[in-house]
Amino acid sequence: MTANREIVADAFAAWSAGTGGITGIFAEDMRWEITGRSVAAGTYHPARQFVDEVLTPFDARFTAEDPFRPVLIRGIHEDPTTDTVIIAWNGAGTTTIGTTFTDTVAWFLRMRDGKVVEGTAFFDSTAFNELWQDVPA
Repeated sequence: MTANREIVADAFAAWSAGTGGITGIFAEDMRWEITGRSVAAGTYHPARQFVDEVLTPFDARFTAEDPFRPVLIRGIHEDPTTDTVIIAWNGAGTTTIGTTFTDTVAWFLRMRDGKVVEGTAFFDSTAFNELWQDVPA
């Protein structure tokens, strides 16, 4: 396993186990794009904007006992010519209103010096919008 792939795999393993978070591999100047037409679709720069405007309110919709996190890694691939790691994964968590939220996600992560400098996320926009609307942060 190459260094970038290993960094991403280790971060996801820690996130899945509840012993770490994914934001630890984000570069401060990271640019993150959410594709599609969800209420969160757009580009965020720097990492702090993505964390403040998307991740924090997203996480607030889940219980502390069962937060949204990866439950299955479908595949993790690397293109060393572009320093890009692609990870497809299933996530799940219990919302603060007692429902289970699941999603299948693909992230394309361009790495530099062991950190994500560009991320692109693909996920179920309809399910995300329903969560955002139906579950208060």
